[in-house]
Amino acid sequence: MTPSLSQRIDARIADLTRDRTVERIWAGDHSVWKPEPTEIVDRLGWLRVANDLRHELPELEAFARAVVADGFKHVLLLGMGGSSLGPEVLRETFGAAPGMLDLVVLDSTHPQQVRETEARLDLARTLVLVASKSGTTIETLSHLDYFWDRVESPEQFVAITDPGSSLAILGRERGFRRVFENRPDIGGRYSVLSHFGMVPAALIGAPVRQILDDAIAIAEQCAATIPTAANPGVALGVALAEAALQGLDKCTLVLPESMKTLGWWIEQLVAESTGKEGRGILPVEGEPVGPVAGYGSDRVFVTYEESPRLRELESAGHPVIQLADAGIGGEFFRWEFATAIAGAVLQVQPFDQPNVQEAKDAAGIILAGGVPDVMPINLRDLLGTVEPGDYIAINAFISRNQENGDRLDAVRRALARRHRVAVTVGYGPRFLHSTGQLHKGGPPSGAFIEVIDSIKHDIAIPGRPYTFGQLLQAQALGDLAALLGRDRRACRVHLEDLEAVAL
Repeated sequence: MTPSLSQRIDARIADLTRDRTVERIWAGDHSVWKPEPTEIVDRLGWLRVANDLRHELPELEAFARAVVADGFKHVLLLGMGGSSLGPEVLRETFGAAPGMLDLVVLDSTHPQQVRETEARLDLARTLVLVASKSGTTIETLSHLDYFWDRVESPEQFVAITDPGSSLAILGRERGFRRVFENRPDIGGRYSVLSHFGMVPAALIGAPVRQILDDAIAIAEQCAATIPTAANPGVALGVALAEAALQGLDKCTLVLPESMKTLGWWIEQLVAESTGKEGRGILPVEGEPVGPVAGYGSDRVFVTYEESPRLRELESAGHPVIQLADAGIGGEFFRWEFATAIAGAVLQVQPFDQPNVQEAKDAAGIILAGGVPDVMPINLRDLLGTVEPGDYIAINAFISRNQENGDRLDAVRRALARRHRVAVTVGYGPRFLHSTGQLHKGGPPSGAFIEVIDSIKHDIAIPGRPYTFGQLLQAQALGDLAALLGRDRRACRVHLEDLEAVAL
């Protein structure tokens, strides 16, 4: 950490101590962030949900055992953003325990990915877990319509949603095996330690008790009774926010192999929470550590292990934040608290997502037959505008598979080397529920490359007037319209055309 940044961090922690910020957060004081309580006072349940779920653990474990006893082998999770990222990280971290269900997540409307996902499953032995806080998520309900038409028994369906939502009502009307009603005072991206994360965790046989215990342990270290300077959530949140205020707003995650997918979840949490009012922190996940000469002056690195290359970066003046692994549950809570603190420092509301709706509204208009007036720029022209301090975001509305991932990774590395800026990769519509908020609400420093492909074999959605391919295309065009409507630099290309320019 540079002396200047360290001084700013110390001064900010002193301010938070004087203002009793941590005590006010635990007391539910909305004025920590904004004068108005909307979407704040009813979004702080994440502070205590781990304790609540700890008491429900025997019930969750009994539910999982009963599902296994009935012969199920897979659980197909239909969800977006906060409803899917946490469970997917838990599956990638722990795998599926012997004798328990294996988890497959579907969070794409690309027909090829829907088809590939279905092909992996024996539907007769698959539990379908439908997860949506609002109960109205268009992608999730479209997936439900599709699999409801293909799965024989209502007993194969389970819902996780808010009390009284349309999904809760539908689940009971259709005779779902179970409807889990989550406590409603938690936003989606803060929900991993609630039913949204812990029900899937129990089904795959993850160590739910340890996850919750680790979360509770870190929550106790972040408690109001702990000196602010000793609070691990405050330490991380203040460091990230103060770095961002100094132009070091590319939070580059250097994660060990054992927790590398945690970055998927951190990316949504930090980007969607802080990317507002022209401010924000861009998480950069999945990027290999490069030589010092490959970086501009806008990075802060977060890591859990030491390495010679990180020491070189720190010696060259790049801040490096070293964390001690607190277990996956502890890290979930640490990052949640840190993000709430970062929001306070940046003076943004970390629990809403005001710009996400813009792309949804545009997609809805397109599905209804509207044609937006969009004028994307040429790819080469877009790349010609990239300057130090910018970032390039590749927003890929293509199937998320190994081949496409390898191709996008090669493009990402090439662009990063050429332009010496952070390059992120997100799959649509998945990223719309994650970094999409920061793209539109954060600093105007992004150059956006929308990657599309031709839908060769479309899939109808039972009961809906559009197909999965039409939904995907509307979401892609809707996001492009929303970006251009915000005067963001954006182009759209096919992957092979992007490769021809980048490689």
